[in-house]
Amino acid sequence: MNEGHAADVIVIGAGIIGAACAQALARRGLRVLVLDAGWHGATAAGMGHLLVLDDNPAELALSQYSLRRWRELAPALPDACAWRNNGTLWLAANAEEMTVAHSKYLNLMAHDEPCELIGRATLQQREPELRAGLEGGLLIKGDGILYAPAAARWMLDHTNIRQQHAQVSEVDGDRVRLADGRWLSAEAVVLANGIQATELCPELPIEPKKGHLLITDRYPATVVHTLVELGYVTSAHNASGPSVACNIQPRPTGQLFIGASRQFGNVDPQVEGWMLAKMLKRAVDYMPGLADLNGIRAWTGFRAASPDGLPLVGQHPQRKGLWLAVGHEGLGVTTAPATADLLVAQLFNETAPLAAKPYLPQRFLGAPVHA
Repeated sequence: MNEGHAADVIVIGAGIIGAACAQALARRGLRVLVLDAGWHGATAAGMGHLLVLDDNPAELALSQYSLRRWRELAPALPDACAWRNNGTLWLAANAEEMTVAHSKYLNLMAHDEPCELIGRATLQQREPELRAGLEGGLLIKGDGILYAPAAARWMLDHTNIRQQHAQVSEVDGDRVRLADGRWLSAEAVVLANGIQATELCPELPIEPKKGHLLITDRYPATVVHTLVELGYVTSAHNASGPSVACNIQPRPTGQLFIGASRQFGNVDPQVEGWMLAKMLKRAVDYMPGLADLNGIRAWTGFRAASPDGLPLVGQHPQRKGLWLAVGHEGLGVTTAPATADLLVAQLFNETAPLAAKPYLPQRFLGAPVHA
């Protein structure tokens, strides 16, 4: 420890990514200072859906490893975290989407991910609120849900972690300048503040993806699994324009979360009526009874998206002492434990628990500059 260091490591951002990194570092015995400006970003706005995605091998490796880590953490999580292992049921509206479900099934089973193909009749039995006529679906059994803000608070509750409400105005390697002009230094600085990261590192190729969400009043439990349309894989995930997809998540309270929407090039935090209506109409297409439920609140959030959909995790190649944990888009809650494990392994120069290369920042920022 050098004189004048605020901590061993400074983490910028107290959302789920920053919190997971801080906890992992603190558990290694390091003193961690977490600086947060209180913007209440993606962690506060998201659904807290923990899911394995297999759009590409790197996404599958990261999400599958992280889900295993969440399941290991689950017994220690306080009740406020609302952890449930309820599974994700991907819905196939037609034969073409059922073919997609089948290929996902084969891919996931080849990677030892427990899942089950479900036909028409079984789908109606499992989720009777869904409209008749859907082709079937794919149940991914290990997926779950979580109240992410409470999980982040739990992660930050550690004797080696000190939190400070402060806005960082500049980052210089392993030093940060606060808005009041003070400089703080550490052995390393971890940038984990979502879309705000580009204000401190304009070179980061991250752009905001706006999303709307709505939550209903409390009702007797009508939905078991998190329900997502398989059209999501083609529509929302790959579209460049505004898009919506059915995403209905049961909360332990009896409420339903309804999503999902995606908009690029829009940084206005206001709820947009036309987009909300489009999103709700899509959900009602799959579950007609939703039209009779009372929605009590709608809001928006911004996912920090990288060009290839994978996060940037590792040392900044041009800024010695600065480490990145950004660009998770909609998978930040899912992949927080994996991100923390990857980052800590690199910081300690250890073998990472999964191949780090697909997530290294130099794929966008160039080769490391050696002094």
